[in-house]
Amino acid sequence: MSDSAAELQAGRVGRAHGLDGSFYVTGALPRLLTLGATVTVAGRSAEIVRRSGTDARPIVRLHGVGDRAAAEALRGIALMVAATGAPALGEQEWWAHELQDCEVFDGERLLGTVSRMIELPSCEAIEVDSACGGDPLLVPLVTDAIHKIDTAARRIDVDGEFLDLPASGPSTRKPKAAAQGDQEDHDGD
Repeated sequence: MSDSAAELQAGRVGRAHGLDGSFYVTGALPRLLTLGATVTVAGRSAEIVRRSGTDARPIVRLHGVGDRAAAEALRGIALMVAATGAPALGEQEWWAHELQDCEVFDGERLLGTVSRMIELPSCEAIEVDSACGGDPLLVPLVTDAIHKIDTAARRIDVDGEFLDLPASGPSTRKPKAAAQGDQEDHDGD
């Protein structure tokens, strides 16, 4: 997907709030839900004409959604915003579509490909579909877990030791002399 055609999901239409067409937004990305912003919902674009509530539980009303029944009819539908109209992110911040399909490596070992970003209670994480066909791997987007993200190269380097991944390859084995030395140290105990 090209960045110019990319859309960001700002949330989903939740239950109606009041009688004027306002509704709660579930799974909200608050910085995309600003007064005057244009969202696409159910195949049509509409301007946000009311924004209240909190960032955790935003309430919006869209131009053309004039009553409770109209808001309820949209319940569960995604609110999409063009990526080109999204606010700029800070350093070391990415939109989900920028990380999706990036390959994830621990050193030179390919772990898999990012399938989606997940919001956890303490941080965001990427879900990585395993290159070996196993269970997906969750990688928290924290500095201890991530060495480098290069969206241009579509590559994310992670710390396998921090993630408690099983070691692979001969470079992770102890040299024979060290292993024997360890054994000798324990013989005297």
